Order: sequence, then C-alpha cells, then structure tokens
Amino acid sequence: MGDLNNGYNEQDIEVLEGLEAVRKRPGMYIGSTSSRGLHHLVFEIVDNSIDEALAGFCSEIKVTIKPNNIITVEDNGRGIPVGIHKKEKISAATVVFTILHAGGKFGGNGYKVSGGLHGVGASVVNALSSFLDLTIYDGESIHFQHFERGKFKEELKVVGQTTKTGTTVSFKADEEIFKETNYDFEVLLKRLKEQAFLNKGLKIVLRDERNKEPKEEVLHYEGGIISFVEEINKKRGLQLLHDVIYLKEERENSFCEVAFCYNDSYNEIVLSFANNIHTIDGGTHEVGFKTALVKTINEYGRKNNFLKEGEKLIGDDTREGLTAIVSVRLVETEFEGQTKTRLGNVECKKMIFNLVYEKLTYFLEENPQVAASIMEKCLVAKKAREEAKKARELTRRKSSMDNASLPGKLADCSERDPALTELYIVEGDSAGGSAKSGRERKYQAILPLWGKMLNVEKSRLDKVYGNTKLMPVVTAIGTSIGQDFNIEKLRYNKIVIMADADVDGSHIRTLLLTFFFRFMRPLISTGHVYLAQPPLYRITHNKKHKYVYSDAERDAYLKQLYEKHENAKVTMQRYKGLGEMDAEQLWETTMNPENRVMIKVTIEDAVLADETFTILMGDKVEPRKNFIEQNAKLVQNLDV
Repeated sequence: MGDLNNGYNEQDIEVLEGLEAVRKRPGMYIGSTSSRGLHHLVFEIVDNSIDEALAGFCSEIKVTIKPNNIITVEDNGRGIPVGIHKKEKISAATVVFTILHAGGKFGGNGYKVSGGLHGVGASVVNALSSFLDLTIYDGESIHFQHFERGKFKEELKVVGQTTKTGTTVSFKADEEIFKETNYDFEVLLKRLKEQAFLNKGLKIVLRDERNKEPKEEVLHYEGGIISFVEEINKKRGLQLLHDVIYLKEERENSFCEVAFCYNDSYNEIVLSFANNIHTIDGGTHEVGFKTALVKTINEYGRKNNFLKEGEKLIGDDTREGLTAIVSVRLVETEFEGQTKTRLGNVECKKMIFNLVYEKLTYFLEENPQVAASIMEKCLVAKKAREEAKKARELTRRKSSMDNASLPGKLADCSERDPALTELYIVEGDSAGGSAKSGRERKYQAILPLWGKMLNVEKSRLDKVYGNTKLMPVVTAIGTSIGQDFNIEKLRYNKIVIMADADVDGSHIRTLLLTFFFRFMRPLISTGHVYLAQPPLYRITHNKKHKYVYSDAERDAYLKQLYEKHENAKVTMQRYKGLGEMDAEQLWETTMNPENRVMIKVTIEDAVLADETFTILMGDKVEPRKNFIEQNAKLVQNLDV
C-alpha cells in the first residue's frame, strides 16, 4: 500500500471541534487517569507515527523514557505539515496539537488507512501534559513549538536547517491530572512489540534512560505476523506441530493477512486486528477466518478419508491448540461501540473467508504431511469433545437421580435473588466451619474445598466432569461450563475465593482462577469473581484491636501508636491461616461488607492472562523458570 499520494499538506488537516473539555473530563478521551490512561498518552503519539508507516513514509520510530518520566517519540516520516491552515490561520501543525478532531485522517489525501482515535490523539496528549515540545523536520527547515497544558505563547518557528524529515514529540504527563506518572517499561514494550509485528519491517526502538544503566529493546520483525505467531508459542513454551501458515491478499482499498499454526496445547489463541487496533471482541474478520477454517478442514477431511460418511468437525475441534493472527487494513473501518473492540465491516467477513478457503485448500493439497498432522489434532479434539459430552450427560443423570443436586458440603443462603447473594469458596474444613458459623446466613453461602484440585491447564474438558473437587464448584455456581456456560443461570452475584495468605493458599487461588479462566471465563469478564483479603495481623493496644492487611500497613500503624504513646504496650498476632480465626473474627475482618477488603478479578488483557496461565500452570519447566526469575522481585507478602 506504498503507492499512496505523497501530497500531504496543510489542506489535508480538517478541523471538527475545539479542545475545551479534555482537561475537565480526561476519562472521556483516554479511558482513565490511572496507569492505563498514562500509558495511553504514549500510544496516541506513537499511533500517529505508525500511520505514517502504514502510508509507506516511515521506517523507524524511537520511543524514549527520559529521567523524570518525560517521553520522547521520534519518527522519520514526512513531518507534520507546517503551512498555514486555511480556516484557522495558524500552522497546520499547531492545529493538530491544539484542536480536537484535527488530523490528516479526515478528508484530503493525508492517509488512506489509519488507526489511532480519529486524530484526537495529539491534541489530547498536549492538553493533558504539563508541557509538550514539538519539533518538525521537513527536509529543509527545523520547526519548533513549545506548549504548556495545551496552550502556546509563541507560534511555530524555524530554529535551524536540516536535510532529514520526521516529527519529534517530547511531553511530560501532568501531575495535576494523573494519579501516577511513572511509566512501566514492560507495558510499553508489549504494545510496541505488537505494533512492530503488525507492521512488517518497521523498526521500533524503546529506550529507558531513567536509571544509571539505560535499557533498550529494538523491535524489528521482517517476518511480520509470522514472527508474531512464533513468539506467542515460544513465550508459552509450546511445541509447534508445523511451520506457520501465512495467507494474504491485497486489493486497491484493502489488505488482509492471516498467520496460524497448531501447537501441543488444548487452548485456542486467535488475535484479530483492524488498522493495527486490537479488536479484542473480534468481529467480521475473525468470523470470516473461523468459518473458512472449519469448512476447509471438513472438506479436506472428507475428500481424503480422514472423516467417515456423515462425520463432521465443529469449530471448536478445528481450533484446539490453534494460534492465529488475523490482520486487516481498510480505508473505511466500522467499529462497533466507542472502544473499537469489534469490527463491523460486512464485506470483511467475505474477503477473509474467500482468502482462507481458497488458499488454505490449495495449501493442504500441496502439503499432505502438514495436512495430516492438522487432521490428527482436530480428530483427537473431536474425540475428547464427544467424551466430554458423555461425561456431562452421565453427571446430569446422576444429579437428577440425587434428590439434593446441590453439593452436600454447600451451606446455602436463604435469599433467592441471585443479585443479592455471595458464594465463599473456602480452603479447608476448619476455615469452612468458621465461615459457616460467622457468615450472614441470609445472603452468604459457604462451599468448603478440601484436598488438591485438578490443574485444568493440563486437562481437557472431559477430565473436569466427574472431578470430585471441581464439580461441586460448578454445581454450586449453576452456570455449567465450556460451551454450555449460561450466565443467566448464575446462582450468586459474587463468587469469592477465600484462601490462606501463604504458598498453599496462593496455589488454591491460582488453580481456581485457571479453571474459571479456561471454562467459565464470562464469570471473570462480567465482574463476578473476587479474592477475599484476610488480615495478616491483629494488633491490640489498650484492649482495642486493629486488623492490618500488609507489613507496610502494620509498620505505619505501629509508628503512629508509638508517636502518640511512648511506652505503649502492644500485642500482635500473626495469622498464618484462616483456620486460626474464630467465626466472629472471620466475619469481622473478611466477610462483613462494612469492613472487608476484596479484590475484583478482571481481565484487563486476556492475551497476557492466557500467556501467564499457560506459563505458570502448563507442563513446560523452562518458560515457568524464566517467568519466576523475571517476576520474583515483584512478589509481596509471600510466606516461605
């Protein structure tokens, strides 16, 4: 798509509205003023440089975190137009950085294909920065302008001569707006790596100069999304069953590419992108890919006698152990919803379907050994699905014959409205006993767990049915699992995992979260799963008790006590487990809505979560060892 018009000038910058509301309501423009919103500022400026790469005019982008968390983004694109804007009577570059919805993405010949937030990025970043410096190289002159909180005193001016082209933006996030202004190198690295994979050949350099020893990562992938698929599997320690299959098609106003392979796991990873934006909720391009995949493999299987007469694979069979990237670039993208998480272009489904169906059919015929390994993988998945169906029906028959279909150890609540109820899944019988005695019976139910449960990361669905540790959880929650999952049958609004604050407790939590993530994921994505936070210490002074939940909180409270009372007599109890608390203490500290501390489990990034579960709970030792070595310094409150 490099034959686009090079005539990019001030007339291509179209103004849609002013910038007034950004500082008053930053969340509307960047999602939040938390760490996520802070990092979003960097991505907005980088996205503008990537649009230049998409248009064929930028080959390198440098992102630097300087001391004091100042960010510099430098590209070798054409440079933002500096001529006077016809309507605004100021430099077009100044318009881009001071007026909302001004950019080369509306009208004109600036960009055929772009991502970003429809050109709002530069002005929003400027408005939310304590200062921003803009430097533009147009091949002849160096232009510079300084902004403070989105405003400028001096117009864009020439400060030197140059033969290079490009744009450099330096900014400091405003501490009046953001609660936290410290950038996380790994968060930036993950997103920039993704962009480097999606833009084959583009070089992105991320450098951190905040410490004595600077850290730098050069992201440059000539393999594009083929390298992306390889990296996903390598990081998880998964064995590829064949080389990555790559299919692409380029038309006048669109470009689509697909890369995929099968590995030795049971889990599916399909990531889709539209104009470099990760469509986490899929859309027409993803549907087109999945529909073509199952049709092509079924036809090949029947034609080559892998499938008997009347035998058929379903979509899940053809996606077990699949890693796939689907990427499209379109002139006009239609996203569903403001967050751009689902692609809606109807023509895209047909385009991807035809590409995969036609080219994969040819590939399988030309590569019978690869085709045979894919067919074998799909047939094993089909057999496991059928075994799971038998196990499910057997479990249902047993339940219907059993008068009390709810688990025997479940102490249910009396409230029948699920919106008002809570289920505590408690590790161990002693803690379960305290929880049953101390709870509010009207709306809190207790399900004690005992013994070690199944690690579902190493098991298929058929192994879950009939499992004595997991099925009571499934039955109590009520939604069923896998394909049968139905959120409308949820029996409790909050599912609270309550385990000891030690290594065994962490293991129980991780096993349960892995199970929910793999087989009941909507429970997490709709915000129904919580982690209880029992206190670590009970501190007593003058017959008054205070419960604290971390060593830092303990130290702060003790300091406060000793400052008020020089010779204070303090006794402190360290809780090693939930079983050490009596019913009243457990209620007071961990279950009473007035006092308790709970963490809601969210899927901020399902891909990262998937990767972490595979590494930690899978059977490959090397990736787990690497993960632990890299993250050990981040662990807090771990008893050893």
